[in-house]
Amino acid sequence: MGSAYTPGLTVSSDTVVEKVRRLPIKGEVVVQVGQSVQPGDIVARAFLPGPLQTIKLSEDLGLDPGDALALFTKKEGETVAEGEQVAISKGFFGLFKSTAVSRHTGVIESMNRANGHIYVREAAIPIEMDAYIQGEISEVIPDEGVKVRTRAAMVQGIFGVGGERLGQVRMAVASASEVLDAGHVLDSDKGRILVGGSGVTPAALKRAGDVGAAGIVVGAIKDVDLIEFLGYDIGVAITGQEDIPFTLLATEGFGALDMAARTFSLFQSLEGRTASINGATQIRAGVIRPEVIAPNDGAVGAEAAATSGGALVEGVAIRIIREPYFGGLGRVTGLPAQLQTVESGAEVRVLEALLEDGRTVTVPRANVEIIAG
Repeated sequence: MGSAYTPGLTVSSDTVVEKVRRLPIKGEVVVQVGQSVQPGDIVARAFLPGPLQTIKLSEDLGLDPGDALALFTKKEGETVAEGEQVAISKGFFGLFKSTAVSRHTGVIESMNRANGHIYVREAAIPIEMDAYIQGEISEVIPDEGVKVRTRAAMVQGIFGVGGERLGQVRMAVASASEVLDAGHVLDSDKGRILVGGSGVTPAALKRAGDVGAAGIVVGAIKDVDLIEFLGYDIGVAITGQEDIPFTLLATEGFGALDMAARTFSLFQSLEGRTASINGATQIRAGVIRPEVIAPNDGAVGAEAAATSGGALVEGVAIRIIREPYFGGLGRVTGLPAQLQTVESGAEVRVLEALLEDGRTVTVPRANVEIIAG
């Protein structure tokens, strides 16, 4: 029997998840290996230098740079507060004095004798990295971050927008084919992750934002509705940094696609559980998948499945990730050894699959993902 290795799209009730939590600059790790953490716990922090501001002392006093600096009451390394008087001119016969006041709070970093300017470094900007998921610190990356490991139910999607959030899972619809509409969103859904079926309406997106929902998970979303929701066309760059009120995740793709039955069933089993959701998506090199992670009770064990893909063999569940069968779910029925010529003219390895709707298709192996779980 032929086999190959292909990236996996995890839909599992029990798998080991390990997330790297890394600072953007060198900093300090504040946890230890083996330590238990909650999603909001800070695991590492760093400080960005504050902005450099200018006191135009010469201009403020109406004096030459050297004369102005001679009247400055501070030294390099000393602190200054916004509104604090830092110099006063002698004026003429004690009259018509000019004063200079700092418009910034910080530390005097330097003085420019050529132009009479004082440079004030404002307070450092803290950067804190939280654990994102409930789990255990499995590794410390010195000065940079950690790895957090947990045993959890996990659903990876095809596409998402919005960053990391935490919420309680609520099934907002009754079936995987039902579209999530405004009427499904309750006043009590603040902080919840709402699970819909085949899609979501613009009215539901607005209503979810108004009540303060943490996330929405549906089978698919229409391009025009996504553009309206974001206010712009997202293009092909990595997502996850959008300034939106909640995180949106599509498990199957774009358009109108029912959520896969096993995915919908898994979410039903998670009703009321607290989960972490992240819409970050990168489709090209260095693939990043949007995800929902709901930690299970109990220690991380070797018996839980890994989350990193698997063997492409006959019988394995797959999802097609490119046209013309984009979003199609099925199982591999054959893995021909010989190369075949596809529409583009390239010769590639293909697979044969039986889709859930009864169609038998032949597609390039690179056009599918294993549904691991």
